Amino acid sequence: MNTQLFLWVNDFARGTPWLHAVVAGYAAYGLVVFAALMVAGWWSARGQAAVPPMAAAIWTPLGMLAALGVNQPVADLVGEARPYAAMPGVLVLAHRSTDPSFPSDHAVMAGAVTAGLFLVRRSLGVIAAVAAILMAFSRVYIAAHYPGDVLAGLVLGAVVSLAGYLVVRRPLEWLLRLAERSPLRPLLTTAPQKGSA
Repeated sequence: MNTQLFLWVNDFARGTPWLHAVVAGYAAYGLVVFAALMVAGWWSARGQAAVPPMAAAIWTPLGMLAALGVNQPVADLVGEARPYAAMPGVLVLAHRSTDPSFPSDHAVMAGAVTAGLFLVRRSLGVIAAVAAILMAFSRVYIAAHYPGDVLAGLVLGAVVSLAGYLVVRRPLEWLLRLAERSPLRPLLTTAPQKGSA
């Protein structure tokens, strides 16, 4: 089923040459969108003037890095070849890589950021989820991954991000409350300090 779904998407790619540049560009550089969404998450949390959203905003990039750290040994252990290595006749729009195919690093990052942003503000999480689905599809479209690779990546990224947040949330919130009494306060909240005029 995984291979068949990949071949369906690859056939779709063959029939839509007018999409190649756009989809390949997003597949390669779409992570910039997630970086921008993380900045938007920080800005949103700052405006909410509450510690939990800011803790989630700060954790989001850290959770992404943690998810990547978990993903690397999994990918090395599975050692799945890229689709174009297993099926030489497919249309390839990706830059060829010898890295393992399962799970997809790009999807792991997208899944982790999406989960983190849902904790900051639901609307940002929804936007990130749409961007993540498009990223996952684009990675299959350019023949960099099988559908199972990107699905596993999205799930792994989200699970690691959410599980990690449960572990770090309380100490992170404690540190933020300390930081709000320091010169860093303007970076963390727009609320006036208690007792200030």
